[in-house]
This record gives sequence, structure tokens and C-alpha cells, in this order.
Amino acid sequence: MKKVYRNFFFHFDIMAMFLILVAFGFYVLYQGVNAFTFLSLLIGMVLYAFLEYVTHRFLFHMKPPKNLFFLKLMKRLHYDHHIEPTNLKLLFLPVWYSLPFAVVLSSASYLITNSLSLTASFVMGLTAMLLIYEWKHYVAHVSLKPRTSFGRWLKKTHILHHYKNENYWYGVSNPLFDIVFGTLKDEKDVPTSSTAKDLEGKDKIAQ
Repeated sequence: MKKVYRNFFFHFDIMAMFLILVAFGFYVLYQGVNAFTFLSLLIGMVLYAFLEYVTHRFLFHMKPPKNLFFLKLMKRLHYDHHIEPTNLKLLFLPVWYSLPFAVVLSSASYLITNSLSLTASFVMGLTAMLLIYEWKHYVAHVSLKPRTSFGRWLKKTHILHHYKNENYWYGVSNPLFDIVFGTLKDEKDVPTSSTAKDLEGKDKIAQ
């Protein structure tokens, strides 16, 4: 069991993002905390939860690109994860994807707020939600049983996304945007997809 936790907390991509969270946390505390600090952090968390859904549904499940370079990127980011859901090398979002993503969003935050402190707390929110996402995603694919009924239900919906139908249950850390956009369904009402484990196969079917 210790190995299961070690595989998560000592994974390079997780450690890198955790160190970023800690570094920005110290900066925010040094600058001083107020209501706007917490608001900025909350905005970062909600925005990440929204982008988690949007990128999963529209980017990671996009029609396989013809360009071999972009196809290789998509295979690493998500396509191959559906083929090998428990492969740790494919389970976590790589730093080379997460960091540029965070830089773009933090730059936009600074342009809007003109405040390094508020931008830092915003980045903390993004990073905290990223780590929550990574943990929930990890738990869904390893032999850990969530302690709460909600956690067990969330794990079940992600398993359904992988093995029942990849066109539903996109939320990994939370079901909010599945509810908003109508992709949270009762499994009995959803047909089994022939491409749930082969996202590249959609391109073949389309042809």
C-alpha cells in the first residue's frame, strides 16, 4: 500500500507542481493575506475545474490530427491513456504541458489585476486544483478505495468514461460541468462505445 502512495507523491510531475504551489504560497503569505487573496485563489480553482472539463472533452477527445507531431502529442496526453489506463507513465499530465498552460493563465491574470500578489494566489488556486485533479485521477486507476460515498461514485464515473462510453463523464475532480453541459448520465441510459479504449479509432470510423 505504501508503494501506491509513493508512486503518486514522488512522481516528478506531481513534485514539480507541488513545489510551485509551496513557493507561491510562501510569497502570498509574505505579501499578506486578505479577502481578495482568497477570492483570487477561489477563482483559480474554479477556472481550473472548468478548463479540466473543456480540455478533456474538446482537446483530449478531439478527432486525431493528421499531423504526426500533433498526433504524437495527443497520444502522450490522452489517447494512449485510454489504451493503457493504469500505465503511470501516461496517467499524469506532463510538466511540459502544465507549466506553459499556467504561464499563459497567470499572465492573463496579471494583465487584469496588475498585482503580483493576486496573480500568485490565482496560480495557487490553479495548481491546487491541478493536484486535486491528479489525485482523483490517480485514485480512479489504482487499487485505492475512496473513503467517502462521493469519492467512490466519482471513481465509478471515471471508470465508466474509460470502459463504458468516452463521450460522457468528463469531470475527473468533480461532476459540476458534466451537470451543466449534460454529459452526466445514468450508465443504464448510455450505450457501450466501441472506441472507449481506442480514441484514434474514431478517425477510422469517420472515414
